[in-house]
Amino acid sequence: MTTAILVVPTEQRVGLTTVALGLVHALDREGIPVGFCKPISQPHATDTGPERSTRLARIVTSLTPPEPIPVAEAENLLGHGRENILLEEVIARYEQAAQHAAIVVVEGLVDTEEQPYGTHLNARMAQSLDAKVIIVAAPGHDTPRQVADAVEVVARAYGGIHHERLLGCILNLVDAPVDPAGHIRFDFSRAENGSGISHEAEFRAECVRHWPETFKLIGCIPWQRELIAPRVRDIMHMIDAQAINEGQLDRRVTHVALGARTLANSCQDLRPGAMVIAPGDRDDLLLAVCMATISGTRIAAILLTGGLKPDPRIWKLCGPALDAGLPVLTIPYTTMQSVLYLPYINLEVPIDDRDRMQRATEAVAAHISLAWKEPLLTALAERRLSPPAFRHMLVERARHANKRIVLPEGNEPRTIEAAIICHQRGIARCVLMGDAGRMRRLSARRGMTIPPDIEIIDPTQIDRRYIDAMVELRGHKGLTPGLAEEQLHDAVVLGTMMLHLGEVDGLVSGAVHTTANTIRPALQLIKTAPGARLVSSIFFMCLPEQVLVYGDCAINIDPSAEELADIAIQSADSALAFGITPRVAMLSYSTGASGSGSDVDKVKEATRLARERRPDLLVDGPLQYDAATIKEVAESKAPDSRVAGRATVFIFPDLNTGNTTYKAVQRSAEVISIGPMLQGLNKPVNDLSRGALVEDIVFTVALTAIQAEQTRERERGGR
Repeated sequence: MTTAILVVPTEQRVGLTTVALGLVHALDREGIPVGFCKPISQPHATDTGPERSTRLARIVTSLTPPEPIPVAEAENLLGHGRENILLEEVIARYEQAAQHAAIVVVEGLVDTEEQPYGTHLNARMAQSLDAKVIIVAAPGHDTPRQVADAVEVVARAYGGIHHERLLGCILNLVDAPVDPAGHIRFDFSRAENGSGISHEAEFRAECVRHWPETFKLIGCIPWQRELIAPRVRDIMHMIDAQAINEGQLDRRVTHVALGARTLANSCQDLRPGAMVIAPGDRDDLLLAVCMATISGTRIAAILLTGGLKPDPRIWKLCGPALDAGLPVLTIPYTTMQSVLYLPYINLEVPIDDRDRMQRATEAVAAHISLAWKEPLLTALAERRLSPPAFRHMLVERARHANKRIVLPEGNEPRTIEAAIICHQRGIARCVLMGDAGRMRRLSARRGMTIPPDIEIIDPTQIDRRYIDAMVELRGHKGLTPGLAEEQLHDAVVLGTMMLHLGEVDGLVSGAVHTTANTIRPALQLIKTAPGARLVSSIFFMCLPEQVLVYGDCAINIDPSAEELADIAIQSADSALAFGITPRVAMLSYSTGASGSGSDVDKVKEATRLARERRPDLLVDGPLQYDAATIKEVAESKAPDSRVAGRATVFIFPDLNTGNTTYKAVQRSAEVISIGPMLQGLNKPVNDLSRGALVEDIVFTVALTAIQAEQTRERERGGR
């Protein structure tokens, strides 16, 4: 099992990318298979090239992380209310990064004026990936208590500091010199390496006092001047300066010296790593810089302002220093304007500065504790399948299955749109049944065009082979060719016969037909699968943090104990087939032996039968819903249960309870429910709610395609 670790910031300028890649380096040097993913790009205002985090990861590691979703595409999806599609794309990129990895470090987003949705999306990504979360903070001017409080505030977006999802915090840029606003800015880096006093012990003590043992201070990364030192070429490009003498543009700039004083008073600023800013007519300062260079002081560069260039006679005297590699730059702005540029220089590592990024990640890795890693690597618990992960899994498996699914309600606009989406995304090869002209008119009204390679069948044209096959199936029930032809004018019946004859792999109906209209032909013509005692249904309930299975909420009105046991077993097998570890809760209005009566007795007997028939499954009951779902309630009401508090499959005692509950959860909690998916048929037929959305139809088609592939595998195994 791969674990996702989402690294998120408390604010801007905390060095998020550096910390994320440093964490990758720390895990990698411990021999842990690790991956990296930046799901959504977030370019800096000055970025013009490829996405920074992904490129840096490729430069300083041996990984090949996937390309992130462009921020413009992400914002378009958010703006059109398609956040679920965005999260599915996030899952797709994570899955690429997770190949052959035990841990994937996922870099989150930063809240900015241009992208204020960072924390919201980070929280949704944490849920979708079932990720552990590490919060990155930079103290700035804040006291240890203020830092601890800020981290706790950010943690609330992910369930709070006590939530099992939260791993801990990394403090970056500790003891960095900052401006009055608390920002590390380039022009303030001329201060020495901090005050010489380390405050790490104070931060650690404060965190121990205020944070629970489960939330660790994972690392304190001290500020180091050389790790934020840009190259001369970087500053040159950022301020749009021109080179009079290029020299060695890879020299590091560690501080700025403003040549506004007399020559004698400016000499003390002529130190290694200095970028001297001087008016273009200060020939004395230019010569002083050149003399310092000749004498062995590795000054980074001199920037001449005002668009003034040195007198040729002075320039000739500078020759030895220029030959030694001193960069001389010019800018058309005044000295004051040039200085005002400096606070806004982007201190992020350029994507071509491998050396600086390598040293930065090594520095981070050296100060990170990995004491928390073992539970993540040894835990046997399954990954909680979130709704976006589940939907992504459905789409990918359906694409791989490449099945032909018939949609008898082709004259219905939602069905047409769903078929077009399935075609565009490669989910299935849909066959629409209906009037082709009417379909095209309906789709045009909704701004859509039916692709020419989507198959359309006119259900009024009944081929003789369907009549003969139907009579062969139902002749013993008195079905004549005339009656068969009459029934086949019902598109659902015709689609079911196509499925019986193997011309399609599955059928989806119900957008305008009742459940009985969809299921009755299937029971008569497709019949139940070998070993199945009945046909039942489940819904996949996409709760915010995980997908649960509800059954039976659509078919069996008042199942007996034996039938309830069958429903439980069918539902558990379906859950497992779709990536959900089944822990089956047999629901009732009482837990354990706390209640009595015929309804409770039925659930008790059904639990016994299910355990007896399938001892490999975790089944428990009777359980109340809260005891089945909430750990604290389970500890009180069913402390010895292996299902209580952790249930993933919920079996309702009758249709009245199941249908009411699923609709209440769906509507009140705004939960997407996928289904009902029918279980126990020889070939896949699935029913839709008449209030189904286009998205519901799309995912039901995907479910049907996957069931068809499972049917094929079952038939292969039976040969």
